[in-house]
Amino acid sequence: MRQYPIERYRDIGIIAHIDAGKTTISERILFYTGISHRIGEVHEGEAIMDWMEQERERGITITSAATNCFWTSSRKTRHLKTNEERQEAKRGNEHRINIIDTPGHVDFTVEVERSLRVLDGAVCAFDGVAGVEPQSETVWHQADKYKVPRMCFINKLDRTGASFDYSFKTIHERLTTNAVAIQYPIGSEAAFEGVVDLMTMKAIRFQGDHGENIIEGEIPADLKEKAEKMHAELVEKIVETDEALMEKYLAGEELSEEELRGGLRRATIDNKIVPVLTGSEAERRRAIHGACVQDRD
Repeated sequence: MRQYPIERYRDIGIIAHIDAGKTTISERILFYTGISHRIGEVHEGEAIMDWMEQERERGITITSAATNCFWTSSRKTRHLKTNEERQEAKRGNEHRINIIDTPGHVDFTVEVERSLRVLDGAVCAFDGVAGVEPQSETVWHQADKYKVPRMCFINKLDRTGASFDYSFKTIHERLTTNAVAIQYPIGSEAAFEGVVDLMTMKAIRFQGDHGENIIEGEIPADLKEKAEKMHAELVEKIVETDEALMEKYLAGEELSEEELRGGLRRATIDNKIVPVLTGSEAERRRAIHGACVQDRD
């Protein structure tokens, strides 16, 4: 008998150009969901997802690797005060996420295509310095072929030369005009410290050795105008995909966060919108900032 009903299963792939951080993102997901108790580093040959000896020696993914983790939206538990209450609330709401980490090297493109056939969705990772790279385009068009819903994660924003704006521009120009940012970074390179959630219009920073403590606050003054402009663009993009929301919007009615999130979810599943999140998966840089925050249904 299934422990989880089929509607609470998700098959999610991590796809990207080589060295964009796919495997490291997978390792962080396993750590933050409690599957692993230490973060395996690719460059040290300790990544759980790199199970072949050749992968550990070379520091690259050669064959698709699958694992799973379990997740409950924090929206169902964040208001609860005790761990016992949170654990009780998780029962009946937990999802099983099957994660497939795919190769990024052009020589193993067939491995990516095999995985795409079974995915419910994909996270497409991008190097925050390079933006869209050749293999990024290849795997993107493969995902188009199988109509796989996607979200983008602009990674490595703590690296010298990283730019969210440049990377987002390359996604918009070379992959899809349906890309819309739902986060914006606070700082860049060595000064990267968190993100602005463009849905809630809150600044989110991370504290603790592994960024486990999420601190919400006001948006920095120097980003306020930029964030308001991007929030308006996000709202407009969502309502363009939903007739009911469009009617309310044009009538001057305020749309609730729940309505906007629901519209974003439906549009993403229908491939009408590609949400773009951002952060860094690097060690001690408060890993995968964006993905830890935007864990909405």
